[in-house]
Formats: sequence, C-alpha cells, structure tokens
Amino acid sequence: MNKEIPVLKIEGETLPEVWEKAVITTWRDGLDIKTEYDKPNDPASKDSTMIMVVNDPMKEPRIHRAFPGGLEDLEVYRQEVVAGIHDHWINPEEGKWTYTYHQRLAAFPGEGTKKVDQIGYIIEKLSETPYSRRAQGITWDPRTDPITDDPPCLQRIWCRLVKLDDKRYSLNMNTHWRSRDGYKAAFMNIFALTDLQKIIAEKISEKIGKEVKVGRYVDIADSFHIYGSYYDEFKGFLKTVETRSFEERTWNSEFAKPIFEEEKIRLEKELKEDGRT
Repeated sequence: MNKEIPVLKIEGETLPEVWEKAVITTWRDGLDIKTEYDKPNDPASKDSTMIMVVNDPMKEPRIHRAFPGGLEDLEVYRQEVVAGIHDHWINPEEGKWTYTYHQRLAAFPGEGTKKVDQIGYIIEKLSETPYSRRAQGITWDPRTDPITDDPPCLQRIWCRLVKLDDKRYSLNMNTHWRSRDGYKAAFMNIFALTDLQKIIAEKISEKIGKEVKVGRYVDIADSFHIYGSYYDEFKGFLKTVETRSFEERTWNSEFAKPIFEEEKIRLEKELKEDGRT
C-alpha cells in the first residue's frame, strides 16, 4: 500500500476531459489521509499531488455537466475571478471575505492604499519581452494568510509566450495551488483561470499587434483531494461516467451562452443597485 502522497499527471485536449480523469485517478490511486475539516465519523480523504495538462483549453466541449453547481454559479465565479465583481465583499474586520483571487492578482494590498496590479504587469512584461520567465502573479500574503481560517488555495500564476511564426504567438499558463477540492472546486477554478488566460492573450495581442492564441494550460496542485464527507455523492458521479457517453456528460459553450448572458444581466443589475457601476 502506498504510504506517500502520489504524484499523478493527467493530460488531454479539453478541460472536462482532463478534470474528469483527474478526479477519477485520485479516487483510484490517491492516498487515504485525514484533513483538518473532518468530522469524527468522516472517512479519510483521497489525496494526490496532481499535475493537469490541458492542451487546448478553449476547445469544445468546455463544460462538464457533473461539476457541482449550476451554470449560473459558473458565470458568477468566472466574473469574480476575471472582473472582481465581488471584491467589495472583502472585509475581514467584519468577519466577511478575506480575499478574492481577482483582488490578490489585480489589486494586491501594498503599503497604505497602494495596490499592485500583477495581471497588468504580466501583460506589460510579455508585450515587451515575450520569452521572459518573470511574468507571474502571486496570491499568498504572509502577513495575514497563515492565521486565517480560509487562506487562498491558488498560490501563483505564471505565463510565457511561445513564438509560433513571424505573426503569431501562443500564451502558455501555469497555475500552482496549495490545496484543492478536486471534485467540488477544481473544475470551476480551471474554467475561470483559462478564461483569464484568454483575456491576457487578447490584451497582449492588442499591444504587440500580432495574434496571441491561448496555448496549453498546466495546473499543479500540492493537495488535490476528494473529501470523505461526500463519498456517497462522488460515487453517483462515478456511476454517471460509467453509464453516459462523453458527449452526454459535457456541454458546449454555445449551450450555456443564454444562461451566462442572463446571469450577466442579473449581476449588472445587482452591482448597479449596490452603487458599484
């Protein structure tokens, strides 16, 4: 029996394909290990150090039907990450959120009221030096995160351009995660982060006047886990994989577009009512 945390690598073309294989492989080959969140009668979690490689992040289908949540939730989360629609919910003094990924990446707390836009830095750096290895952004704040009950799972994003020919580049992105609920969080995480990858590629393209396509996405999680507390629910997911075709387990973005658009309108109204637009 394996007594070390296994290092697993999953590679594929699309996001739902890779996510599905990653959780199933962790269920099968992961280490049984306790967590800080277990209740007395909960089974140990299944855990791995997981490396996921999505070779074509924008290729359809982009959405797995079995991710825990609705399409409305997926659009809200995407906008939280790429647009910071809920950054105003951050208020640890009142027991509210301590961070969002957008806040840490686009407005990292500096001295006083100063904020650091790390996404802007990545865009500028790669526009000036496409092959630079310094285009990264971090989320961890050592002043506050070690003592909070809910520190960031995402730790770092790293980007680099690869020259395809005289007119085109490919933007490669890596993300590194401290801890990750593989079943209930990872899909939404990757969906939003690859959308951010697309936005960064588009902004660099505007600056340099050349096409920048979305290249491969690599996702590295130190602890990629399936909690023992929801094993019964996860077994239902495994049954779905066994009994339905891949096409029946996924959606194209076109299917989700009307729902995403409706949710965007609702969010715009919500922000307007809050005086945020």
